[in-house]
Amino acid sequence: MRHIKLNKNRVIMKDLRVTVLSNTPIAAGVNQMTFSLPERVEGLRCGRFVNLSVGDGAHLLRRPIAICEYTDTTVTICYQIKGAGTKLLSQKKAGDELTCVLPLGNGFMLKEDEHRVALVGGGVGVFPMISVLKEYAGTGRVFCSYIGFRNAAAVCGEKAFRAESERVSLVTDDGSFGEKTNAVAAFFADFDKAKPDVILSCGPAPMLRALKAGLAERGIKVPCYVSLEERMGCGVGACLVCVCDLANGARARVCKDGPVFEIGEVTL
Repeated sequence: MRHIKLNKNRVIMKDLRVTVLSNTPIAAGVNQMTFSLPERVEGLRCGRFVNLSVGDGAHLLRRPIAICEYTDTTVTICYQIKGAGTKLLSQKKAGDELTCVLPLGNGFMLKEDEHRVALVGGGVGVFPMISVLKEYAGTGRVFCSYIGFRNAAAVCGEKAFRAESERVSLVTDDGSFGEKTNAVAAFFADFDKAKPDVILSCGPAPMLRALKAGLAERGIKVPCYVSLEERMGCGVGACLVCVCDLANGARARVCKDGPVFEIGEVTL
């Protein structure tokens, strides 16, 4: 184990050797992995991510993957299998060891007066939403969840959303599960009943653009925070692969300055 310098959030990032406990499919092309930590890690939080090796010298870049759930001794992640690296990751078995840098990014943090929370997620962006549910369970907050998938085969996390949410809309693009619509449309259709104090969202860029445009068109001033899904390299802000444009003309590194931003702060 080696320690890495403090990130901008004053959290000590650690480079650890972790042990796979389980690694199983949970939807078409999506796996859930839980690994054990060799020591306590401070600063784990919903919306933050890890940078995980795939255990093969031919694939040197680690994979940035959002934290879905954590305890003092374990971290659970969910990831889409869409390239050679994540395919290798999907083949890891219980007992295999990997190297992991964590925690990374800023994550979601609810304010005391943000009691009613709307979650809008799509695709693999549903997993940061699940991490919010898990972290704030039992705090008295009321969650309304609007979650979209391509089709029934891609649906996952249903149990978590139904267990922790007052209102739930699980929808698909093709109507093979739930209503035939998308997460953003489902959210706006239910907005007056949800009455959120804050909106948290993660998903593909077109989904986030639709959310931003819809808020502006309706004159909705509720605070909204989005987690960006950008291609990353180093995960610590050095390589500049994940740079995004800000509304003020500046640029930010998604891995280090984000991945969570106020929706009006970024150009989507």
